[in-house]
Amino acid sequence: MTKKNLILLYGVLFSMMLSLSSCSSDDSSSSDIPFTADIFQSTVGKKVAFQGLTNNATSWTWDFGDGATSSEKNPVHVYSDGGYYTAKLTATSADGSSITKEVNLALDITPYVLLTGGATAESGKTWRISSGSSANDYFAFANAELTPFPGAPNPLPAGIFGSGLGMGEIYEDEFTFYFDGGYAHDVKADGAAFSGYLYQYVTTGGAGIVNGGGVDFGLCTGVFVPESGSTFTYVESDNFETSSAIEPSGKVSFNGVSTLSFSGSEFIGLLDFERRVIIQNITDKSMRLIMFLAASQDAIGINTNAVILTFEAVE
Repeated sequence: MTKKNLILLYGVLFSMMLSLSSCSSDDSSSSDIPFTADIFQSTVGKKVAFQGLTNNATSWTWDFGDGATSSEKNPVHVYSDGGYYTAKLTATSADGSSITKEVNLALDITPYVLLTGGATAESGKTWRISSGSSANDYFAFANAELTPFPGAPNPLPAGIFGSGLGMGEIYEDEFTFYFDGGYAHDVKADGAAFSGYLYQYVTTGGAGIVNGGGVDFGLCTGVFVPESGSTFTYVESDNFETSSAIEPSGKVSFNGVSTLSFSGSEFIGLLDFERRVIIQNITDKSMRLIMFLAASQDAIGINTNAVILTFEAVE
């Protein structure tokens, strides 16, 4: 076979290969390839590059889960806020049939997003004191070291406020944080909150005490009416200072800690003179707070103790 004929043959074979390749390409209209769709994405911070992995599709509609949409096959979208999103792709074929696929995204998850559920959590994120406790839950002195209080078990056993102190109702109260800074509090059927015993005597003369089962630890449940339209403030790195009857200076400081404070008379977890709390640790499912308690009649309103408790997210 001559060199000229060989070149011609190679050209024919190459053309046939190109033809076969084009027939098997994505989104081909060939009846031999089924109509399929899937999603691939890559993420950097709050920027997501999406790919519509489709066969025999003629159009693509994306819903990014934050109100934005696109008709591109492979769009790139930048979310304005970190949080949890569900992105959806609806691929449509020439005959009008469609396939919808979705992917769950967790973008730039900060402690604030963990606390509130993020911008797409319309109902906010709700927390309650965990009846299971944890190995890090204990009753402490209100000093810089948060020294364990010798008269209390360390760590606090699971369900201690119920089985041990007869105040199991404190595990029912719910605290809801919204991404926009709103706050809601549900004290449930008893209309009472986990509270300092001395605080109730000072503020209500004892009339507000509903359940005094925790008096040996300066604790009780007391009547509380949650405020409507309340708000909270989260500070990721705060220099927190509060009163202390333990420290010689009368004050105790914790620098560079995450804190929560509330409008009006609102609080989380423990109702006492000090309404601000320290977030010691937070994950998607749990957080551990340091709450302060004034339990000495010799130092009214001055913190003597700290209660470190784990809270769980309400599903």
